Amino acid sequence: MRVLVAEDHTRLANRIAQGLRDAGMAVDVVHDGAAALAQADHSAYDVIVLDRDLPAVHGDQVCRSLAAATDGPRILMLTAAAGVDDRVDGLELGADDYLGKPFAFHELVARVRALCRRTPSAPPIMRCGDLSVDRARHRASRGNHALSLTRKEFGVLEMLVAADGAVVSAEELLEHVWDTHVDPFSNIVAATMLRLRRKLGPPPLIDTVVGKGYRM
Repeated sequence: MRVLVAEDHTRLANRIAQGLRDAGMAVDVVHDGAAALAQADHSAYDVIVLDRDLPAVHGDQVCRSLAAATDGPRILMLTAAAGVDDRVDGLELGADDYLGKPFAFHELVARVRALCRRTPSAPPIMRCGDLSVDRARHRASRGNHALSLTRKEFGVLEMLVAADGAVVSAEELLEHVWDTHVDPFSNIVAATMLRLRRKLGPPPLIDTVVGKGYRM
């Protein structure tokens, strides 16, 4: 689950980002509308948490542009103006959800997760043989044994199971599971895959397709 936070108040943006990371999401942060559009064009996001009153390019225009894209991200709009008319305006711009400031942080996390579940790519609980992956609760088990996975290990596993046998490249895993600060030339995907395979145990579930990536 990859999220972009577009919020011009740096302290609030960082708090939102850290909270979403603690909830198991990969998060990038920008502080104006122009940067939000550029970042969304560069990377594929599941959800964008979008402040309505952004500088450079107003949040309304950012929302219109993103909502017009085919297979674009879900948009959760944030604003201090929380009246009914404001909420209606935000939804008519193309936002998928709307949250007024101040807000309870656990509600923001729940709304982001709910927006991710709206995407048709995978059901809330996915299975591959005796492996079960609960996307909503961020849990995985094999047989009768719960798996103790890090956030990144779970993200990799989630993508592989959702691919339903298709090959997932290391580049795709980097794009969706890690944020923009990761070194694309590191061996972080291979190292995470090694740990994940050990935790999954025998018989092996993940195949390496030489020169292409991984599949289950």
